[in-house]
Amino acid sequence: MMSFDTVRPGTIRPGHVFTDDRGQVAQLHGCAPVRVGDRWYAWGEDKSNGSFFTAVGCYSSPDLAQWRFEGNSLEVQNHPELGADRIIERPKALQRPDGAWVLLLHIESHDYADARVGYAVADNPVGPYTYIGSERPLGNISRDIGVYQEHGTGYLLSEDRENGLHIYRLRDDYLGVESVVATLLQQARPEIGYESPALVKHDSLYYLFGSDLTGWSTNDNKMSTATSLEGPWSDWADIAPPGTATYDSQVSAVVPLGGDRFLYVGDRWQEKDLENSPAVWLPMRLRDGEVEMSWVEEWSATDQ
Repeated sequence: MMSFDTVRPGTIRPGHVFTDDRGQVAQLHGCAPVRVGDRWYAWGEDKSNGSFFTAVGCYSSPDLAQWRFEGNSLEVQNHPELGADRIIERPKALQRPDGAWVLLLHIESHDYADARVGYAVADNPVGPYTYIGSERPLGNISRDIGVYQEHGTGYLLSEDRENGLHIYRLRDDYLGVESVVATLLQQARPEIGYESPALVKHDSLYYLFGSDLTGWSTNDNKMSTATSLEGPWSDWADIAPPGTATYDSQVSAVVPLGGDRFLYVGDRWQEKDLENSPAVWLPMRLRDGEVEMSWVEEWSATDQ
């Protein structure tokens, strides 16, 4: 049954859905919030049409708990890759040094045969975004994606089950891939990498997160660390108590909140009711290469 966040303003309740200022379920699936001035912006998969593409919705919030619908950043249109029979997932946004915003997307056909990354651009976070096109980065398949940015350089994280989890350096305009920085594989199954990647840096250490390839079923998500994006990367380790399947969720992003405080953005995909899939957003601390994350019934991102 769908469960709505109806507690005091500013409170996040993991395992519930967010509602927006219209009283509707906020379609924040697969998102990665970004701080812009005094507000947070997030671009999510609109799952009101199930798996098939409806829109990428844009929302903003003062506290990561109360969400205002800003509009659709990208909608179904007369483009062979953006039709209502297409699948568009994992929207992630970066602002270029020139001020433009780039939306990166997992672009798919109905049978998941395309495996491409798409690019769209706008002059503000909400858009609407102009779709530029897609690619298989350096010829590799690309499914679940994440993004990272450092000193004006953009990076794409991309799951390629034929070769592993890639960290790519983006071109200066962020509208294509320039080179492979590193490729990571699993320890237990070294023939593949992890999907749904996320990357942050804290105290000169990079933390890379990922989920195993188990379809709609959740699993124990993993983390690896390195002092350089090129590696070497540490052995993968659990980010939540083993056997909890990461509190029945899949990582979408890890977001800095200040100091050693981070937001774990997770999805609990309900295959037959995707638009009402709950958000599992939890407080996380990163210290000396270790992750501290536990289940809480409710919390505030403004807490210390």
